[in-house]
Amino acid sequence: MQKFNKRFEEWKSLGTQLSDFLAVQPEVNTAWQEELLKKVNMAVHHNGWFEKSQVLHALREWSNALSDSSLSEWISRYPDGTFETESPKRVGIVMAGNIPLVGLHDLLTVSLTGHTAVVKMSGDDNQLIPALLANSPEITSGIEWAERLNSIDAVIATGSDNTARYFEHYFGKYPNIIRKNRKSAAVLKGDESEETLVALGEDVFRYFGMGCRSVSKIYIPEDFELDRIFGAWMPHQDVVQNNKYGNNYDYHRAILLLDRKPFLENGFVIMREHEHLSTPVGTVHYERYSDINAVHNQLVQAADSIQCIVGPTEWADLPTVGFGESQSPKLWEYADGIDTVSFLSKLH
Repeated sequence: MQKFNKRFEEWKSLGTQLSDFLAVQPEVNTAWQEELLKKVNMAVHHNGWFEKSQVLHALREWSNALSDSSLSEWISRYPDGTFETESPKRVGIVMAGNIPLVGLHDLLTVSLTGHTAVVKMSGDDNQLIPALLANSPEITSGIEWAERLNSIDAVIATGSDNTARYFEHYFGKYPNIIRKNRKSAAVLKGDESEETLVALGEDVFRYFGMGCRSVSKIYIPEDFELDRIFGAWMPHQDVVQNNKYGNNYDYHRAILLLDRKPFLENGFVIMREHEHLSTPVGTVHYERYSDINAVHNQLVQAADSIQCIVGPTEWADLPTVGFGESQSPKLWEYADGIDTVSFLSKLH
């Protein structure tokens, strides 16, 4: 328990340090803050999707997640002793790089459960996490940064459907969590306020729609006016100024025009009536419905492809969140619905 307490306090301290760092932006007061700011700028330069405002937003979300109240509530959801393993294992972590700091939750869970993390970072996001933890010796003593995962006992790997096949081939012999592509959807009932539709824009455009919790499809009543959505999303129009997003938007708009396929657009997002959940960057699908129960049944059947659903939080059998909340998961809202703590606590 003593080792767990030290790790817990250091993660909590990291949350406080992050809060202090964000409060003094763009100036910095300590060597750790200066180095973190340097790495933030390097990450922004290296990855065109990592605009500085997006990276700072991710850091702010983690500052909140690592607060005493958030960490304590998360821990309280498990029986005493869950976070104190008697036989620490070497757990390989293959991190994704689609959004800033996306692999930090896996590292946090491995650290707090007392195992050693053998971490292969994504080339798209290999600056931020080491810089974050540079002032946390109790945490970093349990981490190995690696290019190849050797001598491991279990693995947690996140990637695309294609990389998942590779992961299953190489890591199938170990206890594992292997995550594939997932997307998120929203369900409107038609009586949403302007404020609610503005909040939905956060679910769609945060991180340029690159995350598994990014809403890529919206279910709307048959008589819903799409102009309400376009108007509410105007605060996000600057996304198209990002070169990568803008190029994707222009490309897919041109393809639809050449193919003479119907679509709506407002200069920064394409909306297409389509049944698929997955969409290209810069595009959102929508589907009209007359029976919301049929939508519920459809989403239940597609549950293995869905990360979360924005809107009808009364659907207890689905991973639903409120409008504007999809990109702010709680520590206990696990990717793919797989409880990472329980998985790690059962390693022997």
